[in-house]
Amino acid sequence: MQAIILAAGVSKRLRPLTDSTPKCLLNIGDKNLLQRTIENVISNGISDFIFVTGYRENMIKDFVENVFPDINKIFITNTDYENNNNSYSLWMTKDFVKSDILLLDSDIFFDKKIIGELLNSEKENCLAVNFTDSLDEEQIKVILNDENEILKIGKEISISDSAGESIGIERFSSYFMKGLFAILDRKIMLENNVNEFYEASFQELIDTGKKNSDKRNSICAVDVSEFRCMEIDTVQDYQNAQRLINN
Repeated sequence: MQAIILAAGVSKRLRPLTDSTPKCLLNIGDKNLLQRTIENVISNGISDFIFVTGYRENMIKDFVENVFPDINKIFITNTDYENNNNSYSLWMTKDFVKSDILLLDSDIFFDKKIIGELLNSEKENCLAVNFTDSLDEEQIKVILNDENEILKIGKEISISDSAGESIGIERFSSYFMKGLFAILDRKIMLENNVNEFYEASFQELIDTGKKNSDKRNSICAVDVSEFRCMEIDTVQDYQNAQRLINN
């Protein structure tokens, strides 16, 4: 299995903290977010990594090379990171994905057991969901059926209909990724749709799977609400994470 870590963005909402440092290299306690993420992945038996970088990428590359010299790693540069979104960064990995994958955003402060929950799931395609009714318009929300399969995923989903928040950690089969990359190819190469969240393409593949009765393109929600997890988007998020780890 390969781990894809997306770390290309500027993180404008975290300024001035990110004026000279990429978000993933901000310290939470005595370790930065990226170190914590990589250690969490390694502790679950995965040592093959694909990193997509952009903003101040040399800082990220130097850090990974110095602190994790022994992992298998591929770096991909998203040169136009200011004008595209994470769907574009994910699309850039298409020629390097050779197996099932673990997909992670690089701005998540989380318990390593969350990855274990995904790897131990009986479903080959699954994503980590914080089951809660404390939601807002900015979160990626999910609507589920009775089998905990994703029916709808996105920011625009009604809060009252949502089961919780997708936290940005997913496990997908190579079959699923083949279909996902086909969708991303069409959107990016033919439609020039480069500024979209990757969940929009998840949704399209889910809908296609339902239409074709192909369960291999369904995604199951894994409840990780018992574990520590926080997305770091704003200065307030960063301060909350610092208080959490200090306590």
